[in-house]
Order: sequence, then structure tokens, then C-alpha cells
Amino acid sequence: MSANPAVSAFIDTNVLVYGSDVAAGQKHRIAKLLILETWAAKRAHLSIQVLQEFYYNVTRKIPLPLQITEAQELVRSFSVWQVHIPDTNDVLAAIDLQAELGTSFWDAMILQSAFALGCDTIYSEDFDPGRSYRGIKVVNPFV
Repeated sequence: MSANPAVSAFIDTNVLVYGSDVAAGQKHRIAKLLILETWAAKRAHLSIQVLQEFYYNVTRKIPLPLQITEAQELVRSFSVWQVHIPDTNDVLAAIDLQAELGTSFWDAMILQSAFALGCDTIYSEDFDPGRSYRGIKVVNPFV
């Protein structure tokens, strides 16, 4: 999977986690490359939710958890990307999205952050690949 440098890409938690999880095999290699490509193109976006989920998962849920200081440094590094910090209006919009689209609330929050950031694409394995949500295309880099 190669990132398109012309699109504004929202990077979901699973991509960041696989990029740090050396035990993830092929998913690790794909995610690492996607992260590097979107980083180099300066087109990567994420949200506070993604940073929180990333930290929790890489320090507790992967087979070889990262040390807290290593995970903290990665969060610091990812924070140079454009980061959406949701407010009450975003939460309310996500509730509407959840009802409209039938997604989980947390997926609706990801979508709302991607909308707020003006993203063209969401890189994630948690949404239907190829589906478009109000003009934002979902790409699963692992298929």
C-alpha cells in the first residue's frame, strides 16, 4: 500500500499501532511504510482520540508492549501532524453521525474528526474499505 501524497489522510489508531508492533509481521511493514509516506508528504492527520488509543494499546495490548517513555516519544512525534481536538459540538455531531450511519460512537468520533480536518481519506481497517462517508474514502491498507 502506498499513500497518495495528494490526499489529506486521516490515520486511524490501528495503523499507528501496527506501525509500532514489530510482532504484527506484514501489517507492521505496511503500516510503517504508510506512516513514513504520509509523514514525508506532510498530509497526515489524526485526533486526540487516536493518540490516546495508540498510547493505551502499544503499552498494554500488543505482544511486545512498548516502554512508557518510548510510547510517549511516539505520541510526541505524531503530535506534529495536524491533530483534531474535539469539543462539545464535535461530540454532538458524532452522536448524529452514529444515528445516521449506524456506526459505533467511537467510529463516529473518528469520522467527525476527519470531517473537521478536511480529510479526503481515512486509512483504517475498522471501516468498510472503499466506502465513502460524506466524501471521505476509507482505505484499508492491509487488504
